Amino acid sequence: MPKRGESPVGAPIWVDLFTSDIGRARGFYEGLFGWTAREGPPDYETYLNFSKDGALVAGCTSFPRFARTPDMWNVYLRTEAIEATMDVTAAQGGGVLLAPVAIGDIGTMAFVTDVGGALVGVWEPTGHRGFGRVAEPGAAAWFELRTRDYDATVEFYRCVFGWETQVVTDTSAYPYTMLVHGDEGLAGIVDASAIPDSRDAAHWSVYFGTADTDATLARTVELGGRVVTPAEDTPYGRLALAADPMGAFFQLMQSHV
Repeated sequence: MPKRGESPVGAPIWVDLFTSDIGRARGFYEGLFGWTAREGPPDYETYLNFSKDGALVAGCTSFPRFARTPDMWNVYLRTEAIEATMDVTAAQGGGVLLAPVAIGDIGTMAFVTDVGGALVGVWEPTGHRGFGRVAEPGAAAWFELRTRDYDATVEFYRCVFGWETQVVTDTSAYPYTMLVHGDEGLAGIVDASAIPDSRDAAHWSVYFGTADTDATLARTVELGGRVVTPAEDTPYGRLALAADPMGAFFQLMQSHV
């Protein structure tokens, strides 16, 4: 896929990693995906921007800045009116974990919890417009929320972020709703009530694209990470769940196309 244009309002616009070892994280992801890391904004300590072929793909920061554990990947949704987003979040039963804070001249950031308890970042861009590449090897390919409060959570994202949604499946075993923009799917919400998972709490996940899921898993182990769920063929590609050396989970997706 060519370099990405603007992320639509309400859609995932960025991902970053809260890590307990920023130096080790830098080496791991540079080695795994071929990323190049550069220091972030000069007034924003211990932040790295990862790029692929000169285009921004992800960020990384030391989590003590936010006093959050464990290590984790975060998904940010785009807004054009962050203060209003905070107000609607509260009105719809969510919570404001980190009130809006300006990051230099590149944008304004906040963190909220949705009605199901999942943490999600909010980004109002100015200088930093988000992803430069998506849906290709070495870049974010999909974003997914697992929740045990499915109906209320779908409604939350419709109201707070203006999502246009499409039901992918409404079977009792695996209800799934997708954020759509025109003909393009941008993110998904799955009812995790019946899904065994070591991470029981509601959470967002990022899937990184790869040309070979099995080879990327092998490289993950070589670099000190681990395989959490082995590669499996699905209608959506060959998928797997892995963790970096500090324990942050990330998904892998190899397209069948």
